[in-house]
Amino acid sequence: MGLPELQAWTLPEFFAWQTKQDVRYELVHGFPLRMMAGAKNVHDKIVVNVLGEMRNQLRGSGCRPFTGDGSIETLPGQIRRPDIGVDCGRPDPEGYKADKPTVVVEVLSPTTRDFDTIAKLAEYQGVASLRRILFIDPNLPEITSWTRDEAGKWAETVFQGLDSTIDMPETGARLRLEDAYEDVTFVPNPRLAFRQIR
Repeated sequence: MGLPELQAWTLPEFFAWQTKQDVRYELVHGFPLRMMAGAKNVHDKIVVNVLGEMRNQLRGSGCRPFTGDGSIETLPGQIRRPDIGVDCGRPDPEGYKADKPTVVVEVLSPTTRDFDTIAKLAEYQGVASLRRILFIDPNLPEITSWTRDEAGKWAETVFQGLDSTIDMPETGARLRLEDAYEDVTFVPNPRLAFRQIR
């Protein structure tokens, strides 16, 4: 006797179930995937800094930032939860996902860096309304920005240094790296010391 075939969840089934959970999940290929917990303080500090900047600048613009409790449908029936998003649509007050996600922000971590910047990047780039994807490095003042032009092509720009500023005409906001990294202390990476063998 074979194992019963697992049935992929619909979005309503997933969201109804998620409301009863103590931790956040994403819906991947029709099945819930628990999100990693225990981000470092520096990760949380950057998220709060950027969220605060976006909230202040977007007030009254018709766009609004949302936290990792919000979600984006990156593929039909697939839900991702970026660290920060900006929704320029008209979301359902009783719903759980962005209506017109325009910007997403991910603060990178050692365990998710490769996945975020490769697999998740490809998913985000497939969302028709998205115009900008930001990947923030928590270990040095560097933000990688992916932007979509009017022809639908994506281009990558790397902003380095606390004196850099990212203009985001798609929302009318701008992000100074000095503000994103406020109160962040950068710890130099240890260098490997090699001993000459004689």
